[in-house]
Amino acid sequence: MSVKAGKHARELLLKEYRGVLSTLSKAMPGYPFGSVVPYCLDELGRPLMLISRIAQHTHNLQQDPKCSLLVGERGAEDVQAVGRLTLLGEARRLEVAEQVEAAAQRYYRYFPESRNYHSAHDFEFWRLEPVRSRYIGGFGAIHWLNTVTLENPFAGAVETSMVEHMNADHAAAIAHYVLLAGLPDTAPAELVGIDSEGFHLRIGQGLHWLPFAEPCTSAGAVRQALVALARAECWPNTAKPA
Repeated sequence: MSVKAGKHARELLLKEYRGVLSTLSKAMPGYPFGSVVPYCLDELGRPLMLISRIAQHTHNLQQDPKCSLLVGERGAEDVQAVGRLTLLGEARRLEVAEQVEAAAQRYYRYFPESRNYHSAHDFEFWRLEPVRSRYIGGFGAIHWLNTVTLENPFAGAVETSMVEHMNADHAAAIAHYVLLAGLPDTAPAELVGIDSEGFHLRIGQGLHWLPFAEPCTSAGAVRQALVALARAECWPNTAKPA
């Protein structure tokens, strides 16, 4: 497996926040059924989805958990020249109360409007447990990958604390990240998630992942990376975030 391809595939999964979930049709046996779903990543880097009990894809998954999630680079003019990733695996509904609570806490930061869906419209959390992935980085860059996901060392209370602190006390720094990365400034940005390789900002209903210059393995390293970005005059990476 190409380490570089695995990193690029994971970055694509982080940069995007919606994909096509394909399930095996219950109504039309043998045929795939595709649905667009939003997602964020859980503590182990697996796609976390909030889907309705009455949705067709939910009925399909209840009969057979095998599925795939196709993710591609947003806004691409030539979709065959840019990255796309297909995760093959099995979807599992979260049933343990502690898992549901942890999922809700993170997912609501990414998609705050989903709180009403969950409480009023019989939506439930599911996670996709990848088995294998197919990553295409452009023409001729084709890879089968056994592992794409990466555990988030900050998931839970540590991440929540860092996110709340940044949003409460460092709005100017967050605005500077938006400027550095060339992101839209149509609404005030909020930090919603942090992982070892970067962080997510929410601007309106759009989500944007910005990479750290180097991976961070501790809260102290994250702080140093965020302070360095707040003082930077240009984005430090050669590849600009999306």
